[in-house]
Formats: sequence, structure tokens, C-alpha cells
Amino acid sequence: MATYTYPGVYIQELQSGVHPISGVPTSIAAFIGYTATGIDNRAQQIFSFSDFERLYGGVASNSELSYAVQQFFLNGGAQAWVVRTPGTSSGAAPATVAFGPFTFSALSSGKAANCRLLIDIDYIGLNPSTDPTTFNLTVTNLADGTTEPFPSVTYNLNKSNFVKAVVNDPDNGSQLVNITSVNSAALTALSATTPASMLPVTGIVGTTITAPLGIGGTATVDYGLALSTVLPQSPPGGLPLSIKVLAKNSVIPQTLSGIAAQLQQAINAALAVQMPKASVTVTLEPLSGGTAALRVNALLPNCPDAVLSFAAPLAGSNLTDVSAILGLSGPGVVNVAHYTLGTTHVWESQSASAAGVDGNLPATQDLIGDPAAFTGVYALQKVDLFNLLSIPDATRALPSDPSSLDSTVDPNSIYSAAIALCDQRRAFLLIDPPPNVTTVSGAVDWKSTNLTVVDPNGAAFFPRLRLPDPKNGYQLRTFAPSGVVAGVYATTDSSRGVWKAPAGISAVLNGVQSMVYKLSDPENGVLNPLGLNCFRTFPVYGSVLWGARTLVGADAAANQWKYVPVRRTALFIEESLYRGTKWVVFEPNDELLWASIRLNVGAFMQSLFLKGAFQGTTPDEAYLVKCDSETTTQADIDLGIVNILVGFAPLKPAEFVVIQIEQLAGQGQS
Repeated sequence: MATYTYPGVYIQELQSGVHPISGVPTSIAAFIGYTATGIDNRAQQIFSFSDFERLYGGVASNSELSYAVQQFFLNGGAQAWVVRTPGTSSGAAPATVAFGPFTFSALSSGKAANCRLLIDIDYIGLNPSTDPTTFNLTVTNLADGTTEPFPSVTYNLNKSNFVKAVVNDPDNGSQLVNITSVNSAALTALSATTPASMLPVTGIVGTTITAPLGIGGTATVDYGLALSTVLPQSPPGGLPLSIKVLAKNSVIPQTLSGIAAQLQQAINAALAVQMPKASVTVTLEPLSGGTAALRVNALLPNCPDAVLSFAAPLAGSNLTDVSAILGLSGPGVVNVAHYTLGTTHVWESQSASAAGVDGNLPATQDLIGDPAAFTGVYALQKVDLFNLLSIPDATRALPSDPSSLDSTVDPNSIYSAAIALCDQRRAFLLIDPPPNVTTVSGAVDWKSTNLTVVDPNGAAFFPRLRLPDPKNGYQLRTFAPSGVVAGVYATTDSSRGVWKAPAGISAVLNGVQSMVYKLSDPENGVLNPLGLNCFRTFPVYGSVLWGARTLVGADAAANQWKYVPVRRTALFIEESLYRGTKWVVFEPNDELLWASIRLNVGAFMQSLFLKGAFQGTTPDEAYLVKCDSETTTQADIDLGIVNILVGFAPLKPAEFVVIQIEQLAGQGQS
């Protein structure tokens, strides 16, 4: 407050009671199931199918989810979350590698990571004599060339840059691996290390070298090295066992960096001829006392953990032996290559490496997951907002028998867990028909008896759809429809609003060529009263979604949430008000607050009314907002409660269009 000291005009800015409420998105889809690659049990956001290809490997013939995501974006979807669930219960496991006290595991279970993920340790740019516990760590993915550097981490667990904490950080850590275990005894021993016994460095070869260097004052020299590939086991196709490295009339450098550059150039020149696609990098590794060693990392085709051995040239070759001068003679002349996940090799400091295992497709418990560990459907608990949930794997077909259900999945158990999550998160579950439901009578039995999930926050569909399969020469294949439906819902929401029924001639199913059963009007009339939404094919319009009822939409239920647009509009309003009224918490609970609530919530509801979201020609007919001493009594105030009553008159779809025709008698001329 200003201090009034002189006669005149004072300007004060007062805080406004306006807190605008924004409507939340309504068609963010979430997909749960198996993908070819990708981080296990972590929800990741995508905005296009290209994002899905980058993160999850694209369409895979055994991944129902991959096709559903593709169909979602094909039909107008714009934003989605994907949770990869591996078949952990059937033995799916990640590739691992252990060295020193640490065990690294790939974040993606399965064979795809085998021999593709590398861990490198170095001390470049650091001063080991000052802090021998600090090192640089680099993770490399050979599949796409991705490199993740983690500079200046430590194996001192009392520091904030402890390597496990840095690598496993969910936001800024590795997107390829995590550290799953740390050997306490080995870590304790390592923590008391000296610079002479630091964490084993990938690729160190030879003895220490110093500058300046030379050979009896000779300025130039012809030298050779026998460079051999030493493999823990023979890789597929085999590799040459010996490579000749020659340097003609070469000036021996007088600096350590010059030696590294010359050696790298000579080795790669030999590899270009004798082992195409192989490459070697040679750098300096600082050691104690101002000395250094050569660090040689080799990337050899099909064998990333192959190591190299250097030796003097063959006798009688008339080449100068410079192996000692280059620090490549004596004990330890074999480098340890990279620490490679999934090779099953034990080599040098790499004490173990387990191959990743694909296992079978995820079973019921894999898809449901563990709420404490945020796996399966519960991985979505870490997602801020999603509106539509699709689980194509819940009713998948066995590859050998498309008419059968996969006995490893129990759809009702999966959907029960999913619908409970949807109720909690104000989302909507899209339920696919089982592959063996291919007739009207089968659909009646499924919806009336076999589908035990009954909840307003979900809808079921029939029949399954047939689309071209890009993995099989674009031959038609039967798919679960929830991915297509999610895209149709998204298109309707963006063009007309969530209050418009996502059905009718405008709800076109893009990409759909046919259906496993072609319904007639009378057959549609059997299923619609049960609350089962049908797909139909009409001349001119093509394949469309021809139903908008929830799981409680059967006529006999007489439920107020019978229709999908009514229920989804309510969820939209609830979520928007939940997020938009947080400012109310801890405000003084009196008439001033109530008036501000009425103002802001009323403005939000009025904006929806003007967009045509409600019935009625006036605001009084369309909605109400009440927050006063009648909704919030003194007892409520004493308990810290403020009650807001919001009502709306929903738009219900014109499901049955009745045209009355009356024949009039001829009227005589007067």
C-alpha cells in the first residue's frame, strides 16, 4: 500500500478476480502393448508415426500396437503416449554387461540391443591424480549412431554426480541403458583407489609413453605393425585374423598427439582395404605423472567387442620395429575394446555380458503391470494427461490361428485394471472385439455375457476391421479397431467438438478395406440396443463408425451416461475445472471467493455454450453454476470445504431419425 504524503492523485493496481479456465485436450490417445524396440514400461509422447518409428522401430508383424498407432495417425490423431510392455513373464530380458562394480542393462528388453550398445570409459580432459574417482562415460547405439556422453561422473556414491544417479535419472539420464546393480564390495575397494588402479578404461593399450620421441636421430622411418583381431568367439562370417599396417617414409612425431594421429591414419588406411566398414580411433589417455597411454577403440563389422593386438613386423620385412617407441610392447598390449551389452563374452575387464531375450508376447500380468513399479497400464500414472486408452494386445490372435484367442491373455482382467485407471484419470477406454467374435450371435454373447466390464468410461465395438498390411505385401489383415476409432474420435473432436457424437457418415474409417462381417440394418438393430457400436459400409460414404454408446449404453440399463459424447463432454468439463480451479485452494472461504468462482466457472461454461456444446437457447437453459451459502454451509467452511455445483444440459445424438409422411386428400377448387 502506498504512503500518502502529498496532495495529489495516486494510482494503485488491484489484483483481478479473473482466473481464466482453459479447456483441456480431449483426444490424446494412450497405447499399451508390445513393440519391436523401445524403452520398457515407460510412457513416451509421440506426435506422428515417424516419432513411433524412431522410438519403437515402426510396424512389426507381431506388434498389434504398432498397427494401431499407425491407424490412429492415419485417421486424424495428433498426439499419443506409448507404453512398451515386453513379455517379462515368458522370459523376455534385456542385454547386460558387467565390468568393475557396475552392471549395465539395456532399457529395451529383447535381442535388438545385442551387440549394438557400447559402454566406454575414459579420463580425457580430467586430472586423475587430483580425483581418481572421476571419469567420463559414453553410451553408443550402433543401430542409429546415437551417442550419449556423461562427462565427469564418479564412482563415489556420496557425491551428487555418482554415475548410477546420473545414468538412471529419468529426465536427463540415458535413454539407452541404466545401471541395474552395483557390487558394494567392489565399489568399496575401488573407492580407495590410487591413480595407478583406476576404473579400467576401455581401449587402453601398451605401456606409458612420453615425448619427445625419436629413433637415433633418424628423421624418417619405414615401419610396420602386425594388427590382429582377437575375438572371444568367432563372429558370423568370420573376420581376417591379421592386418598389415605400413607407414612408408614416415616422420616419427615428436608429440604424443602426433603419434596418436599418425597411428590412427595408418591403421584406418589398412582397414579400408582389408576390412571395409571397420574403423579405429586413436586418442591419448592421461595417466599419473604427466605421462599418457594410447587409447584405441575399434568398431569392426558384426563384432563390436573384438579387440586388437599389436606386434612387431615379421622378421626379414626390412621394416623398423617401433612398437616399443609407440608404447605398444610389453604386457597389456591387447586393448579391451568396448564394454558391449549382449555378447555373452567375458573379456579383459568385461566380467560378464548376458544376451537380451525376446521371450513371447506380453501376457495378462505384463499388460496389467505393477502399480508400485509403474509398469504395464500403471506406467500411465506418470503421464500428465491422456483421454483415450487402447490395448490392442488384450484380444490378440495367435499367429497360427487367427480365429482363436491367445490363451496367455485374459481380456476381462486387463480391461478391469484399465477401466479402473480410466475412472481415476477421467479417460475413456476403447474395447476391441475378440478375434473369434465374427458373427452377430457371437457379438451378442460377447457383449451380454463374456464382457464383464460395465462402466460409463468405455465403449465396445464390432466387428474387427481389415486393412492392408505393409509387412506382408499389403495383403489384407484383420486388426483390432481401437486405433482407428481413436483417430476418428480425434478428428471429430477437432472439427466439431467433444460434444459431437463421433459417428455417422462423417466418421469415415480411413484405410479400412473391409470388415470381418458386413452388417445389415436389422442386424445392426440387434446390437445397437445392447450398447455395442457397429462399423458399417454404405455406398458413396464407404466404411464408417455407426454407433456412439458407452458400455452402459444398453437400452435396458436406462443410464444417464448412455451416449459417448455426453460422457466424454462430462469428463472434459470435469478435467478442465479440476485443473482450472486449483487457485481456489487455501483462499479465504467466504462470499468474495464464491463470487470469484462463479465468475470464472461461469465464463468457462458460457464459452462452451457459445460453441454449441449444450442444449437450450439461453444460458439459463443450458447450464448452471452455483457456489454460495446454500452449497457451502458453515459446517463445510469449518471443515475447509467449498462446494461448487455445475450442471449442464448435454446434447444427445439424433440416433433415430423419424420421418412422418401423411397422405392428404385432394382439395377441390373453390
